[in-house]
Amino acid sequence: MRAIVQRVSSASVDVESERISEIGAGLLIYLGVGQADDATHAESLANKIRFLRIFKDEAGKMNRDVVEAGGGAIVVSNFSLYGDARKGRRPAYIAAAPPERAEALYLEFCDRLESAGVPVQRGRFQAMMAVSAVNDGPINILLDSEKLF
Repeated sequence: MRAIVQRVSSASVDVESERISEIGAGLLIYLGVGQADDATHAESLANKIRFLRIFKDEAGKMNRDVVEAGGGAIVVSNFSLYGDARKGRRPAYIAAAPPERAEALYLEFCDRLESAGVPVQRGRFQAMMAVSAVNDGPINILLDSEKLF
């Protein structure tokens, strides 16, 4: 699994002009599911993000995780995180999991993050979404369950 984790002041997701998710301060998480991913990847990545210390404490240092900061999360499925653009001009997505598996693991990730104490809202799987965010920092962290980066 791959994730882009953004610290935000606010974020929202609209589908067909309908607001389906909205948070104040917290995390906007773009999540991609790869061919080799399984439930253990969902669990380990959710745990990593749950305890990621990227929120400021009283001294202004990044020492708090999302729960300590009182924030929530919006998780948006994003197969394009597995886009390979090393050759040519059109990315190949062969490393991304097929939709049925990807959706199940996306939901598993969301459930794991929520059971770890993070209030979670979701995008809509396989929908065209309008995602809005006010980045805070900006702080953007790239994570990969295989620890490739």
